[in-house]
Amino acid sequence: MIIAIILVSLLVLLFTGLPIFAGLTVYGGALLLMTQGNFGPVTDIMFHEVNRYLLVAIPLFGFMANIMIKGKVVDDLYDAAYTFTRHLPGGLAVATILACTVFAAISGSSVATAMTIGSVAIPQMLRFGYDERLAYGVVAAGGTLGILIPPSGPMILYGVTTDTSIGGLFMAGMVPGALMAGIFIVWALVRTTISGTTTREKMASVDEMALAMRKSFWAILMPLIVLGGMYAGVFTATEAAAAGAWLALLITVFVYRSVGLRAIWQSAAEAARMSAMLFMILAGATVFSHVLTKMRVPQQFVEALVAADLGMMGFVVVMMAVVLILGMFLESVAIILITAPIILPAMIHLEINPVWYGVLLVVNLEMAMITPPVGMNLFTLKAITAAPMARIVAGSAPYVLLMGLILALLILFPQLALWLPSKLL
Repeated sequence: MIIAIILVSLLVLLFTGLPIFAGLTVYGGALLLMTQGNFGPVTDIMFHEVNRYLLVAIPLFGFMANIMIKGKVVDDLYDAAYTFTRHLPGGLAVATILACTVFAAISGSSVATAMTIGSVAIPQMLRFGYDERLAYGVVAAGGTLGILIPPSGPMILYGVTTDTSIGGLFMAGMVPGALMAGIFIVWALVRTTISGTTTREKMASVDEMALAMRKSFWAILMPLIVLGGMYAGVFTATEAAAAGAWLALLITVFVYRSVGLRAIWQSAAEAARMSAMLFMILAGATVFSHVLTKMRVPQQFVEALVAADLGMMGFVVVMMAVVLILGMFLESVAIILITAPIILPAMIHLEINPVWYGVLLVVNLEMAMITPPVGMNLFTLKAITAAPMARIVAGSAPYVLLMGLILALLILFPQLALWLPSKLL
């Protein structure tokens, strides 16, 4: 009962519009004062939590994504994808999903993927007569791949919070990410065929395909070097982020010659701003998790779980339902940092593989990105298109169901996520 009271009170506080980091810090501090009369070593705990080598990867991956966006590398990536798919019914929609898939391996952000690919793809699809809802849905759903296909900011935060291998999480996200992209493509083909939307052109010649590959070479090479180097043991996750940041600079400055000192400074500032926000939320979540531990909330949660006798699968299904509901109102970072400290002891007790659960969690958070009322990708598309929110939501709705199907498959068949890490680690 005390768990429900604490969480409901926190949600009510956050719904007042108070920033997440402030809500977590203030509420956690108030609970500490109520339970033990002082704050204790909270400042030391907060500093220790954010003073982690692994967290350096977040601003570095953020800088890499920003510099690639400003360098207009994505334009060649989208053009190449369309060159290979233009002979298909709905070729632009398929090209959009493929471009989102590759860019997800560069950006690590759903919002950045939706904004960048959407700015290029949506005007093109509308110009060729695509239904608005189809165009919005493809970009909104394709953008969510940004947090499943590595590198992924939420996966890094989950790994740090639960002491789970970042490399293992990244590898575990690749097969589900490819599966999700494939299902999105199939749905786009079916949807365009049913609606009669066709932009079929003559199949590209070998020379045209070769030219497209040459133009998009650097965009495709980026994730291959960064992620391939990490999986081959050449880089750690943090070193891979640093290598990616340097490679992005070299590509945009010396190959594309599309960025200057001003763009580099702006990219660094944006990455720093995003990272500072995440680290402040992480510090606030540390205070909240510290007071929960002092109040023995995780232990009580485990005891209640044992008494309920849900079993491993029952626990996972219940938690996915809880995360889905929370995702309708809270940002993904807050959900990870609020729930992980509470459920970790239960996961250990039930012998749940933390890598598998991490992938399930991220897929669920992807659904949250396109689920109203607080779906970040929905607001992103609203910002770049000025379209009515009802149309954007209607276009995204089928993809929520498809993601639910993928989530169910991952629950029933854990090896979809765990097979690749078991082979490479």
